Amino acid sequence: MNQISNITLQSRLSSLGRRALLSLITTATLVGLAQAQDAYPNRAIRLIVPFVPGGVTDTSGRLIADALSRRIRQQVIVENKPGASGNIGTVMVKNADPDGYTMLLGFDGTLIINPHVFPNMPFDTIKDFAPIGEIGDAATILVANPKLPVKTLMDVINLSKTTPNGLAFGTSGVGGDPHIAGERLNIVTGSKLVHVPYKGGGQALIDVEGGVIPLVYTAVAGAYQHIQSGSIKPIAVSTAKRVPSLPDVPTFIESGVPDFVVSSWVGLLMPANTPPAIVNYMNKALNDVLVDQDVAAKLEKLGIIPTVTTPAEFAKAIKDGLAQNGEIVKAANIKLE
Repeated sequence: MNQISNITLQSRLSSLGRRALLSLITTATLVGLAQAQDAYPNRAIRLIVPFVPGGVTDTSGRLIADALSRRIRQQVIVENKPGASGNIGTVMVKNADPDGYTMLLGFDGTLIINPHVFPNMPFDTIKDFAPIGEIGDAATILVANPKLPVKTLMDVINLSKTTPNGLAFGTSGVGGDPHIAGERLNIVTGSKLVHVPYKGGGQALIDVEGGVIPLVYTAVAGAYQHIQSGSIKPIAVSTAKRVPSLPDVPTFIESGVPDFVVSSWVGLLMPANTPPAIVNYMNKALNDVLVDQDVAAKLEKLGIIPTVTTPAEFAKAIKDGLAQNGEIVKAANIKLE
């Protein structure tokens, strides 16, 4: 091989080496970019609220969405998808890709009561969702017209038993937590409370103020201002502990009904088959914002007691609640007309 040929060969080998090196660098860069793109979350997350804007559930969802956006440094966008007592928005999440970018603001009325009162449910609460964690328990309360001759829960129970046709209690509708609570009280105490469903808790509160009905079972958040003004009389809350915003109002348990806890919870869920790593990531982010004093205080003003849970604990609570409510709905023969 002559000198010119040798130089040419070396040049070609050198060129091939540079190309190989450039190829390795390019490959490494692309792999790095792909890994960066795969980091979760790398874009906005939708939070489906299956109710109209403005209610306590919607307000709590927006509060959590805002706090999570700051925590995970990605926007959590609230989308209201109301209809069929929450079923429509819930089905949207069921059918979404399990990639971590669609969440459900889950409400116990939709997830653990609807399956027992709707004849044809479009989702399976246990199979179709991956629970992330509970946000908190929305306290519920039994209130009375100020002129009703009762002071305690036992007074209400006893008066109902001696009143012809029982005592009417209003709620926001058939099959909701307040309705379930009233029927459960009948089952465990023998009280004679007669359900009067309304198309919303607001009108029920107006009617109890005006003496149209003697009792209303409703969310603390909705009743709070009426209680403060003295236009209605608080009887008891059905949470495990007293509500911070109403520290002088006893629980049902304190009032003589053992183990009586009925409250509306809200929480976050994703579609089934969402990777556990994503579920755990969002659970940690949720729990981090729940222990923030500012977030906790805002939730408590809504009548929601912040609750820190693991995905497994939240899943168990859903399963247990589904079974318990099924028994009450069957015993009380609750049906949607």
